[in-house]
Amino acid sequence: MSVPHLNGVHLVGSINLPDAETTFRTVSERLGAHAARLPDGEVGERFHWILFQGARFEQTSGLHRVGAEPFLVAGFDLRPVDIDEGVDPDGIEFGPLGYADAALSSYAAFSALRERGEIAPGTRFQVSLPTPLAPLTTFAMPSAQPALYPAYEAALAREIEQITAAIPADDLAIQFDLATEFAFIEQVSLGGGPLTPWFAEAGADADSIIAGCVVAASRVANLVPAGVQLGFHLCYGDVAEKHFVEPSDTANLVAVANGLTTGVTRRIDWVHLPVPIERDDSDYFVPLAALNLRAETDLFLGVVHHEDGVAGAHRRLEAAEPALTTAGIRQVGIATECGFGRGPQERTVPLLDLHAEILSTLGAKH
Repeated sequence: MSVPHLNGVHLVGSINLPDAETTFRTVSERLGAHAARLPDGEVGERFHWILFQGARFEQTSGLHRVGAEPFLVAGFDLRPVDIDEGVDPDGIEFGPLGYADAALSSYAAFSALRERGEIAPGTRFQVSLPTPLAPLTTFAMPSAQPALYPAYEAALAREIEQITAAIPADDLAIQFDLATEFAFIEQVSLGGGPLTPWFAEAGADADSIIAGCVVAASRVANLVPAGVQLGFHLCYGDVAEKHFVEPSDTANLVAVANGLTTGVTRRIDWVHLPVPIERDDSDYFVPLAALNLRAETDLFLGVVHHEDGVAGAHRRLEAAEPALTTAGIRQVGIATECGFGRGPQERTVPLLDLHAEILSTLGAKH
């Protein structure tokens, strides 16, 4: 059996390097033009994905933390918030979320390096954003989530507007991370008890939850202006380099990807799907045969794992090839299954080099 034609590298977002400039320079040195988009590594307060958003909830007038003592994870207080008694949630307005400020700062470093020739021409700056569902589920009491969702969605829309107003469209790529969605779809707990899919209008079954997730994610994705590249990272979580649940196969990933293909009215440039390290069997990939991406949408598979290198990536790609062929997908890009910003820093450069080695070794087969 063969592997699909390999079409570059996608970096999901987080990378364990000290700052944006170091991230851009290191990735460019190791991967060059193999990576069409460069994230800033989600450095600083963003190193643990959305956990820094708890402070934004706490700072919002009309909300208060529940619980007297902080509940700290990686230095972040994870106590949820609730709406103050007597406050009309329609009047609640979040302040800056921090994504636009970080993007503009990192873009300045990106532009300076590109002007000095340290970033390949045509490379875009990648900004990774959560959907509103993730911070709301993490930081709002379940009873408050439906009422607060419009306010947080409006705040994220303002961040997108600021980013796209300040960064030229042909320099920019925006990725939405869908992770919490799969906790709802798989009906697992994220540590705070069972999740209630309040946004699933047709019921609490998996199909209805998928439909609700797709509608909400499509609404914010459609805010990204034409000319800016748009992509999606579909994710089963990354806590201590483990998923919150291991997917039994790619069926739910395919359902969400196909839903986004229908629900997003603008161009989708890429979709990234995770592949667990132990899944090099064809059963995991069979549902990919029903993947219905648009012709312009690149598919990236998270087949890169530091534990088993080129050989492991080869096994996973080989197992995926029959289903991809049925779907009419002739080429794929490679990626890790999630970001690697919380892995050991000494692993970062070897992991980047592994991407290049996989392309060189397996790509040479075509």
